[in-house]
Amino acid sequence: MKVLAVSSYPKEAAATRFRVEQFIGPLRERGIELELSPFLSAEQFAEMYKPGGSLKKAAGIARSFFGRVAESARVGKYDLLFVQREAMFFGPEIFEWLFRMAGRVPMVLDLDDATYVPYASPTYGKLGSALKFFGKADRLIRRSAAATCGNRFIAEYVSRLGTSAEVVPTVVDTKVFRPFEKDNKIPVVGWVGTHSTFPSLESLFPVLEKLTAKHDFVLRVVGSGRHAIEIPGVRSEVLKWSLEREVEDFCTLDVGLYPIVVSSSANEEWLKGKSGFKAIQYLAVGVPFVMSPVGICAEIGRQGETHFNAESAEDWYNSLDILLGDAALRQKMGKSGREHSLANYTVEKQADKLSSLFKMVAVDHSRRG
Repeated sequence: MKVLAVSSYPKEAAATRFRVEQFIGPLRERGIELELSPFLSAEQFAEMYKPGGSLKKAAGIARSFFGRVAESARVGKYDLLFVQREAMFFGPEIFEWLFRMAGRVPMVLDLDDATYVPYASPTYGKLGSALKFFGKADRLIRRSAAATCGNRFIAEYVSRLGTSAEVVPTVVDTKVFRPFEKDNKIPVVGWVGTHSTFPSLESLFPVLEKLTAKHDFVLRVVGSGRHAIEIPGVRSEVLKWSLEREVEDFCTLDVGLYPIVVSSSANEEWLKGKSGFKAIQYLAVGVPFVMSPVGICAEIGRQGETHFNAESAEDWYNSLDILLGDAALRQKMGKSGREHSLANYTVEKQADKLSSLFKMVAVDHSRRG
């Protein structure tokens, strides 16, 4: 069986890497050849959110657009089209429609986020929102034979639109994301995210400042888009995100942070659609963490055993106070988290779901002629 997987972004984007690219090998073992075709190249993706270079960016997007048009001529050799969110990150669903019509193949849509919820782009504002063509996600859901969904909230939405939904959480390869011995002289409290999620971490700055009166620790921040972070009394390390260093950035933490707050670019409905991926990464590497129990995050791990949930500033302070003051507890909770990860969030378990779904959709399409 041959599957064409299309995405807006290359494997350097987490959604493409963990929702599609990491399943190429496991699906091959299950008799499915999956080919990944991103709209943007790695170079284009790296330049996309940098200031300037508008003409170069536009020329690159034009090349990608016509490349997608040319690609429609060979879709017929595949048994199924797998769309990670959308085939092109802006505009209406042109290529999803073209590929289905040209190749006469069924489509499975992958939704790791609540892309059907309108939001304001933190980078491009109203222009970005207009180019997203909100409403496209609903049309894609209705035209899909099935959808793979990052959590049950997304699956419930998909089902209400009349499309079959399979919950496939975003996971990591637990052979790669795994615990290793740390040699931190003092505890490292860390956060790994993006410039758009950094405001959630900022909400914890007063708590972190207060903790310095009682505990000695280092705050490590990865991927914030900032060159430096100033919190009175807090020693901080600010690092750029790196694909090569991704696993190390998680493994070397003693305590993980996962705050989630409502913002202009992430309302409550949007946050409910988040897959809780950071929590799954912490679990895999055996790092205890403190998390906002928002949406599916309230159902990930075991509160008090693998992590602590925190809703108020007091909750955050008390949870971090306990973890920073007890190395043995950190080790125990990390071990429980790793065990929970191996039992619930492995690539193999999710590859089985994808394989069964793809084969079922292809067979059903074949029977309908």
